[in-house]
Amino acid sequence: MKGKHIIVGVSGGIAAYKAVELVSRLRKAGAEVKVVMTKNATKFVAPLTFGEISKHPVAIDMFENVTNWDVEHIAMATWADAYIIAPATANIIGKVANGIADDMLSTQIMATKAPVYFCPAMNTNMYENPITQRNIETLKAFGYHVLDAASGELACGTTGAGRLPEPEDIVTWLDFEFNKRNLLVGKTVIVSAGGTQEPIDPVRYIGNRSSGKMGYAIAEQMARAGAKTILVSAPTVLPTPYGVEKIAVTSASHMQQVINDLYDNTDIVIMAAAVADFCVMHQAEHKIKKMDTMALELTKNPDILKGLGEKKTHQKLIGFAAETRDVLQYGKDKVAKKNLDMLVANDVSKSTAGFNVDTNEVTIIYPGDKTIDLPLMSKSELAKKIVELVAAL
Repeated sequence: MKGKHIIVGVSGGIAAYKAVELVSRLRKAGAEVKVVMTKNATKFVAPLTFGEISKHPVAIDMFENVTNWDVEHIAMATWADAYIIAPATANIIGKVANGIADDMLSTQIMATKAPVYFCPAMNTNMYENPITQRNIETLKAFGYHVLDAASGELACGTTGAGRLPEPEDIVTWLDFEFNKRNLLVGKTVIVSAGGTQEPIDPVRYIGNRSSGKMGYAIAEQMARAGAKTILVSAPTVLPTPYGVEKIAVTSASHMQQVINDLYDNTDIVIMAAAVADFCVMHQAEHKIKKMDTMALELTKNPDILKGLGEKKTHQKLIGFAAETRDVLQYGKDKVAKKNLDMLVANDVSKSTAGFNVDTNEVTIIYPGDKTIDLPLMSKSELAKKIVELVAAL
């Protein structure tokens, strides 16, 4: 959101205090923020607070003697890249849904051509009232964006839907909406991520050093590209990206089962997970006690990627190859053997491109030995590039 001009509209609800943190977070994200308040909102939070946080005068009165603009509500409406209404009370939702413009905030919303994002917050009964729900649906039909209210304990003492989502969640939502691309609208994508864990006993396992960062970054960018994105994730500490459906798995066999169940109705599969090559042949039922030596008998895990390549019909299949030597040769062999449409190969022995780092440097390999070298960049930027290349397929 760096460089974006954002207007935060604050209407008269108790959740207005949360809008102070929202303005702060938007500024920290690089946006320039101005605040418009209804007169009722000033009963909950002083305009001075928003002025200090935003570093701009706060607009309230339609007929106030302000010298910064010729026609204030039109000038601000033109300045804005986006409007966020937080909290959005039943009153402001009803006004806009029915074309009423009788104060500074409602007039600006009617005058702007920038996208408008409503964050409802009110008593549960008001939120669930059929009139409010009809008004929300009317806003959506007109092209306004509406974030579902959160559930929990409300200021009025009741518990239910109607809480203003946390400012952090609102910023995440806005960031997702601002950065959406329509490269893969209508497509269903599976992204695997993380390192699988093969159990030895109930408390121990064989694993690898994958953090899952690359796969999670790809899943996030796939969702932003408009695809229905299913993240099949081995254990990680990473939060699920916004707009992504996550299915948690543990072992290679578990991951294979989940992906196979989804495969027929999938358009794209990106296997970014570090799938263990071997599993323990005989898993102990109880914790193995300490001993001087221990021998484990391992057996080969199923090759998920190869199995998908053997039965693919319409799907585009993208693999990953983490190597420590002969990256290009091993990668080309993998493309051929596993019937891939594209392979992302990297040298994990490099300190800037291995596990548990935020950067990567890869070679894209296609059937027929065509390659594209992508220089060192953040995994987030690389994920964007990969999404573009997948879309081109």
